Amino acid sequence: MPARARMLIGLVVFQVAWFACVIFAAQDRSMAAVSAAAAAVAWQVGWSTNRVADVRLVFVAIAIGVAWDSALAQGGLVDYASPEPLAGWAPAWILAMWALFASVLREPMQWLHGRPALAAVFGAIGGPASYLAAERMGACRIEDGPRALGVLAIGWALATPLLLHLAQRFGRPPARLREART
Repeated sequence: MPARARMLIGLVVFQVAWFACVIFAAQDRSMAAVSAAAAAVAWQVGWSTNRVADVRLVFVAIAIGVAWDSALAQGGLVDYASPEPLAGWAPAWILAMWALFASVLREPMQWLHGRPALAAVFGAIGGPASYLAAERMGACRIEDGPRALGVLAIGWALATPLLLHLAQRFGRPPARLREART
């Protein structure tokens, strides 16, 4: 299948899973939200040309998500629907969303690789926009709007280029294999 078609299909799968996850979280159906995201991640990884790189990226993204979204919750900037398993910490469904985001960074969003400034702008706009959309759908509540949106923009402006850099780095063969090929 042509790369462009794979990219488009990957982005469509991401968007459908994103909506399903947010809708389920808003309905206090956390496990359904996690399942929707997990199914899309499994599909993306199954279709990947480098499954190991994608799985590594998913785990790194989840770790970043635990720290970031827990800080947002504990700082009183975002109040999540379906807050389990631990109130005050990043809920399971939002961590599933981090995994979902990571699953599209290496291949479907390859056009952003090596463009950290564009990735930062993409993150600064897309991150807060995603939280606003989730809020409108009932999956979270953004407290102290302008301040929270500013924090979200800064955080996503840093996280997106970092994750894209790791996606690119994880996707390269180890140095010993690169040297053997030349």
